Amino acid sequence: MFIILDNAESILDPQGADAREIYDVVEELSQFSNICLCITSRISTIPTGCKWVDVPTLSMEAGCDTFYCIYDYDRQSTLIDNILEQLDFHPLSITLLATVAYHNRWDATQLANKWDEHRTDMLQTDYNKSLATTIKLSLSSAMFQELGPEARDLLGIVAFFPQGIDEKNLNWLFPTIPGRKNMFDKFCVLSLSYRSEGYITMLAPLRDHLCPKDPKSSTLLCTAKDHYFRRLWVAIDPNGPNFGETRWIASEDVNVEHLLDIFTTIDANSEDVWDTCTAFIHHLHWHKPRLTILGQKIENLPNDHPCKPTFLYQLARLFQTIGNFTERKQILTCALEVWRGQGNDNRIAHGLKDLADANRLLGLHKEGIECAEEALKIFEQLGDTVKQASCLKDLAWLFRGDKQPDAAKEAASRAIELFPEKGQEYQISDCHRVLALIHRSKGEIEKAIHHYETALGIASSFGWNDHLFWIHYSLTRMFYDQARFDDANAHIGHAKSHAANNQYDLAVAMDLQAELWFKQDRFEEAKSEAFRALDAFEKLGVTERADNTRKLLRWIEVAMNKGMSLEMVLPPMRIDFPFSAQGT
Repeated sequence: MFIILDNAESILDPQGADAREIYDVVEELSQFSNICLCITSRISTIPTGCKWVDVPTLSMEAGCDTFYCIYDYDRQSTLIDNILEQLDFHPLSITLLATVAYHNRWDATQLANKWDEHRTDMLQTDYNKSLATTIKLSLSSAMFQELGPEARDLLGIVAFFPQGIDEKNLNWLFPTIPGRKNMFDKFCVLSLSYRSEGYITMLAPLRDHLCPKDPKSSTLLCTAKDHYFRRLWVAIDPNGPNFGETRWIASEDVNVEHLLDIFTTIDANSEDVWDTCTAFIHHLHWHKPRLTILGQKIENLPNDHPCKPTFLYQLARLFQTIGNFTERKQILTCALEVWRGQGNDNRIAHGLKDLADANRLLGLHKEGIECAEEALKIFEQLGDTVKQASCLKDLAWLFRGDKQPDAAKEAASRAIELFPEKGQEYQISDCHRVLALIHRSKGEIEKAIHHYETALGIASSFGWNDHLFWIHYSLTRMFYDQARFDDANAHIGHAKSHAANNQYDLAVAMDLQAELWFKQDRFEEAKSEAFRALDAFEKLGVTERADNTRKLLRWIEVAMNKGMSLEMVLPPMRIDFPFSAQGT
């Protein structure tokens, strides 16, 4: 005999009425050798002697097969595939969606439009079977009801955040809720949520259904928002002792981005929301550089918005870090125009200084020199010695790019003299980097190594990954040119380790690693590394870098097909990348 107890969560709830008697009956049935008992339930508490089998979501192939077994229009439409993916390939949701679409005879386009309009509210068939019913069944269980009135609100918070809730943050986010850890344990027992890599999260259909429809009306969500905002308002100082603590954003960036995306829409007149949006982009710049959906919202703000130039400034820094220098220059030009209109000399000087750097990275050195010199004059008038030194450092980079090594060396040396020894270590280290490059261009390798090691020693003390990356990258380039491949391999390995959270830097390192393998006739490794670099550049939209990597791949293919070495395929001059970031 094969006995099935389907959707048995209500009768198996250990807190429910008659639960003990039902468990006794199940245990008694389990004793018979000629009976196989199968129980399906959202509740993970099971009677003694039963074996628990977790039923996962479907694979993409199985999800599509399930859908098209019911719905036989527009076979293999990408529109439908996208919806199934948004449903996390949840079997019940797929079945309900296919049934509704079949009954209404919607084609793929109509179904996609209905989904965009109604989301999981449309997962209800004509015979009154729905996703909402199965969720309500769990929410009405005695086990859930005993958790108290705040349990439903907590579920809404889990549903609101795409990543769910970091288990380490329960005390920090919900300090006023007693028994919070027990509540989250019970959510998992009831299969309303599950644990994944340290987060308590839930399947997309449940998340969509349980998410607060009006976020501002959820007191608990607004409290969580305030906690996140206060955490983002902490100043980021790479020279400070608490710099490492701000790296928390690297693991929760998706949650924070979603929170800000929602509240910049529903609370668009709040200065706190927009200030926090800027702080978030500042955090991304330092700890997880990537494009953000918030960028377009900032650019679309009216020019008379009091904080728009500051927003644009932070956005420009982010574009710099991911290697989109053209976009960075356009944004800075817009911000500078607003600052000039406001007559704010301090902001004008800062804008000119950053615009000078943007021009440098685009190879427009003379234009950059003009901007930096104008900024230097303003800072001299304002009596700001540190900013004067910073402008001189920028001029050193620009003079070096404009092939004026003596002027570059003088500017860098003056900058080091003006910078205070404490509090400006990052800038001083950067000066030693440009001095190293100047000596390297003159063939003074030992002097170059001395300045690189000085810069490395300063940066290592503070753990500046971006700075350490470019020092090791530059050393790799230098040893590559000298055919010191063991040294080059060692430094490119260090560069990769410091580029872990920066996709652009990592792609640049992989690109150079491909060159390095190619130089040593290790073609398969070179090809693999170059493909990974190309994929990253294309995703970031860095077309200049992507084009250079495609050229390298073509050379690799030629070499592999004809058995040539790098010297036989390429001209004597090494591959040159005019768009290398940070002046390397």
